[in-house]
Amino acid sequence: MTILEDVEMMLPGHFIKISDNEITTHQYWSPTQASTTNEDSAEEAQKKIHDLMLSSTEMRMRADVPFGAFLSGGIDSSIIVGLMAQISDHPVSTFSVTFEENEFSEAPYSDMIAQKFATNHTEIKLSVKDFLKELPNALGAMDHPSGDGPNTYVVSKMTKESGITMAMSGLGGDELFAGYDVFKRMLSLNNKRWIMSFPKGLRNLGTAALRMAKPGVGSEKISALLANDYLDFEYAYPVNRQVIMDEKVASLLALDSLPKNSNQEYLAEVLSYGKPGFNMPWLSKVSVAEMGTYMQNVLLRDTDQMSMAHALEVRVPFLDHRLVEYALSVSDDIKYPHSPKKLLVDSMGDLLPREIVDRPKMGFTFPWDVWLKNELKDFAEKHLSALGKRPYFDAKELDSLWHKFLAGKVSWSRLWPLIVLENWMLANQVE
Repeated sequence: MTILEDVEMMLPGHFIKISDNEITTHQYWSPTQASTTNEDSAEEAQKKIHDLMLSSTEMRMRADVPFGAFLSGGIDSSIIVGLMAQISDHPVSTFSVTFEENEFSEAPYSDMIAQKFATNHTEIKLSVKDFLKELPNALGAMDHPSGDGPNTYVVSKMTKESGITMAMSGLGGDELFAGYDVFKRMLSLNNKRWIMSFPKGLRNLGTAALRMAKPGVGSEKISALLANDYLDFEYAYPVNRQVIMDEKVASLLALDSLPKNSNQEYLAEVLSYGKPGFNMPWLSKVSVAEMGTYMQNVLLRDTDQMSMAHALEVRVPFLDHRLVEYALSVSDDIKYPHSPKKLLVDSMGDLLPREIVDRPKMGFTFPWDVWLKNELKDFAEKHLSALGKRPYFDAKELDSLWHKFLAGKVSWSRLWPLIVLENWMLANQVE
């Protein structure tokens, strides 16, 4: 679906056949084709993943234009750069974004990798002033509103201006190798299904006490999960991934209730429950869910629209279909014995320094929390006020959400997409 009525996106792994009389859509590939667990040992799995990663990276380095790689200094981008350095006969060009706000800067880690693999490294120092200058252009490049896009817009612009036409990205590593917290949460839920044996009334009393003692989105999600009759995957996963819970979304839209979550229908269909022979590992089901929702509809879409705004092509070695199929067939105890992405790290041997492997996970995000309370405050208030005047939003609820953010009670991630939505509708004259 898209935000525009009667306009749909082409689904991944599909093609459209157009004839004189009809238009039909056909699926030619799905990640769930690898729906059974393989019996490889940990050592065998590591060898195959290493070989597939090396092959995938080498294949995507075939280009007749100058190319490089985005380098955050995290595990995924560092692996891509390390493999590129092994394959290439000349220094790899790498690019990273750093900020004046040190707590958001990954410069020490990207510098460490750049030095280890002797890359031609470019550090893009981004100040609030620089970002504000580029923000209108980034928002204008969106063919579909998103809260993540400006990040990729800025790094793509600087990369293209450095003479690079194709860049490699580490996108997909977290989704394939259980790098997000949602994998741990879903694994924990699966091990606690016995909770659903308690009467619903007793569960509701427990969650009410939890919400009173510890108010916040975490308690809201636990309440939503335990209010259901079953802890089915297709229900539990979307609740785990929601930024704003249904109850709050309904109040923002001045509605009594919301339609059924379309992600639940998608997951029930794509994970083929009841299909003979289907026994995909639990963590692989989370991977399929991540790839078909957040990765597909946010990360890949934003990367594509923002990089192509500068005629920069981005390639993603982690999403090679051979690697995806194999990684999804690896058992949970090998993929996640005790820590995120252990299988991926072990598969690379001594490619990465321990400082990179053991560093806290940051993720590539801008200091939105700081900027929205300072330099972007007027911009945010103006757009939220305009959004509140539209007939399908509740102005008082929007104002309440904004003030909770200013008081530090809710995350910027609840506000910024609403600000972008108003900007996009205004720019594109969408009612």
